[in-house]
Amino acid sequence: MKSQLIQILKQNKIKLIIEGIDLVLFGYLLTCPAKYLGIIIDLLNDIESNKNQIIKNVIYIIVASVVVILVRLIFKKIEFGLECKVRKMLTDNLYKKIMKMKIEDIKQIKNGEIMSYFVRDIKKVSRYVLKFYSAGIRVIANITIVIILMTKSSNIKLALCASIPIFITIITLIFIRKQIKNNFKKSQKAFTQFSEYVQENTDSIRTVKAFSGEEIEKNNFEEKNTQLKNSNLKVTYFEGLLDVMINIGIGISYAIAILWGSKLVVSGEMTVGDIVSFMGYLALLELPMQFIPWVVSRFDELKISMDRLDKIFNMPEEKITLEKPKNERIRGNIKFNDLTFHYPDSLDEVLSDISIEIKEGETLGIIGVIGSGKTTLMNLLLKLYNVQRGKITIGEKDINDIPTELLRESICYITQDNFLFSTSLKENINLFKNEYKDEEIAESTKNAMIYDEIKEMKDGLYTIIGEKGIDLSGGQKQRVVLSRAFLNNSDIVIFDDTFSALDNRTEQHVLNNIRKLIKNKTCIIISNRISDIKDCDKIIVLEKGKIIEKGTHETLLEEEGTYYKFYESQAHKVEELA
Repeated sequence: MKSQLIQILKQNKIKLIIEGIDLVLFGYLLTCPAKYLGIIIDLLNDIESNKNQIIKNVIYIIVASVVVILVRLIFKKIEFGLECKVRKMLTDNLYKKIMKMKIEDIKQIKNGEIMSYFVRDIKKVSRYVLKFYSAGIRVIANITIVIILMTKSSNIKLALCASIPIFITIITLIFIRKQIKNNFKKSQKAFTQFSEYVQENTDSIRTVKAFSGEEIEKNNFEEKNTQLKNSNLKVTYFEGLLDVMINIGIGISYAIAILWGSKLVVSGEMTVGDIVSFMGYLALLELPMQFIPWVVSRFDELKISMDRLDKIFNMPEEKITLEKPKNERIRGNIKFNDLTFHYPDSLDEVLSDISIEIKEGETLGIIGVIGSGKTTLMNLLLKLYNVQRGKITIGEKDINDIPTELLRESICYITQDNFLFSTSLKENINLFKNEYKDEEIAESTKNAMIYDEIKEMKDGLYTIIGEKGIDLSGGQKQRVVLSRAFLNNSDIVIFDDTFSALDNRTEQHVLNNIRKLIKNKTCIIISNRISDIKDCDKIIVLEKGKIIEKGTHETLLEEEGTYYKFYESQAHKVEELA
């Protein structure tokens, strides 16, 4: 993260240098009105004799003020442009990183937290880094220029004494920083929890309404929103305390300047114009002083956001490219050799001693209760999790030696979650591939038994569906997802419990079409229903991560084991679909 940010800033170093010079010039120009005003005050003793000098200095003030505005516009434009550019590049890099992360790491992060990375953390980093750069230069330039002018044109002792309260205030601000940091951490945590809660509840709004949970959820929302409000109030309180300290410090400096300065004027050591200029210079110290508490409070926010982003950017990546493989395919027998697996964050085995061979062109059926390891087995085949060498091979080649993008491009995996994007039906079916014609997509919908329903929609294939396919029924979503299998030309096809929402008649038609689709292809069908897998060349029964039975539909029935119990419990439907 830090290295990427440094690289982005290096690419824009010319603009940063120009902005720095601009800020120093800006700091000097701000002192001009105070300087010339002091001169004018002293010239007012004899207006007639000094008329031309007075007019000349008034013109200097006007010119300096106009130039100040122009210089400010320049560095503000550079700063805003760089902020937008840095934010865009960091956002692009974060998205690419998440796309390359391992699935076990992604699953550890909640959706609300991911959104806070994009919405809050990147915004803070891009804004604060450039603000710190400009604020740092302005603080250093303003203080240096003002102190030089104060000591050069005024009484040195007065300048030093008036500056002491300011430096004491700066030291005090450092001690307040710890409180700001601790409270901001709590605020950030409350924001993340609030985001996660909102994300989860908007996704489950139908369930909440179905079970009349609106009142409870409303109370929970108000409670979390109150926690967020209280956390933010504490941060605001300490930030306000910083402002108060600034005002006290500046106020004391003004008091010293007025009281001691008046005495020096009376004694003739300084003129009234000198005091006016001195007060003007002192006022210019207020601006960098206001930057200091902002930098102090925001520095901890920046550090926390950068640490959070570092956590993501430092996570390991899958060895994949974002480019699609060209004219390459993987074929051959699929073998699982004594495969044992447990998830990275658990010691309990999810799969144990799995050994099965699926010959090229064969169909394997997998059945088992929920949690038996069926989907995990497919995740390993797709290299979504790391697998030991020699445990899974395709065409005598270890999957660790097969490029990840080639492996996944060669497998059409129809998952059980039926996920749909909030875009057109066409884009949901062709899914990241734009080479298919409308006619081909329409044909795939016919095979999935969804064509007639899409045809009745106003915009047909170009109908925009809601988020996660909320506008469609469960069966419609499942058939739209199944259309992907009929469109995809992969040599290996996996159906992971993708027929559960279909009625009996539709399921039978879809299964008949799938049999045509998988001819000469290697296919794996995962299901809890005998009717979906009874015609497979091989069937395995999984229980607690182990293969307890294997064979064909007929041989497994003869054994009268677990598969037979599945069959008996579903016998009416199996006979109905036979």
